[in-house]
Amino acid sequence: MKKAVMLINDTTYAFNLRGAIIERLINEGFEVAVVGQLLKHQDKLKAMGAKLIGVETGRHGTNPFSDLILMWKYIGVLKKEKPDVVLTYNIKPNVYGGIACQLLKIPYLANVTGLGTPVENPGKLQKLTIQLYKIGVAGSACVFFQNEENRAFFEQRSMLKKEAKTRVIPGSGVDLSKHPLLPWNDDGKIHFLFAARIMKEKGIDLFLAAARKYASDNIIFDVCGACDDEKYKTLLNSETSIIYHGEQKDLTKFYQECSCFLYPSYYPEGMSNVLLEAAASGRPVIATDRAGCRETVDDGISGYVVPIKNQQAVIEAVEKFLELNMEERKNMGLAGREKIERQFDRKFVVDAYIEEIGKIEKD
Repeated sequence: MKKAVMLINDTTYAFNLRGAIIERLINEGFEVAVVGQLLKHQDKLKAMGAKLIGVETGRHGTNPFSDLILMWKYIGVLKKEKPDVVLTYNIKPNVYGGIACQLLKIPYLANVTGLGTPVENPGKLQKLTIQLYKIGVAGSACVFFQNEENRAFFEQRSMLKKEAKTRVIPGSGVDLSKHPLLPWNDDGKIHFLFAARIMKEKGIDLFLAAARKYASDNIIFDVCGACDDEKYKTLLNSETSIIYHGEQKDLTKFYQECSCFLYPSYYPEGMSNVLLEAAASGRPVIATDRAGCRETVDDGISGYVVPIKNQQAVIEAVEKFLELNMEERKNMGLAGREKIERQFDRKFVVDAYIEEIGKIEKD
């Protein structure tokens, strides 16, 4: 039987964003092993037919010795599994998994799921990470990017070989069956929703600024997301202009209640999944003019695009949305749904992978 190994940060990510690829590979006759930290959805992945191998990537660590250990773990796993193809995602699996595949001469496909802060922000760490990334993707049969700006970043810094094959895919795509068009909540209130990990770079301060200006009995600002920073946790729990719901496993009821998804992020995204999901649900979105966010919105049609780190622009976009009538808001949401169906169906991502794996098999 053909075998595919997926090197990834954790099982939560694997199930939520790569489950469709795992399912398709199994249907195509592959045995699939998922290698990463064993967190949520292990039973669901096993039920799909995937084998799970626990490896802690230390995703936020910068200790070179730990990273070398990770690379040797990957080598050990790959030697044992003897896969026909390896799929790598996230920075450390791309780098150290890519190097392991090159050493063992195993074909692999790297997916740049966003630059990440160490790559995007100038400094010593950026120089080191760029060099590591350059080595990691050097042998990839095809390097997948989630937006054009990320590909241009790699090309401008000579991080790709001249003969390297690259493809831009629509992020992780959206499973349209799991994110259907939702009916509108007709309680007469307008709900703005922020759903993401609570951190400054995701634009929470800008969301709060809009909430403090417009929140009322009929204009509600909802926040969902895990809060690592105690400062923000204290702030959100005491902030009277918003309702903080904490981390939520399923956002469906919040998307349904939501009138507009407000996400003024300037974090280095590959492609923002929450923006894709909100638009797929038929909700207008307000997003920032940066790679991984702007692509999800047709400005003035399915939502609004605002400059990054611009509080006044966010407030003005919220005001513009409040001036719309109910019919205009619904039409904006429908335009967003149509855009997702047209450009971001997860099937497009899965098909791209199957196509590139087919080329590897022919070679």
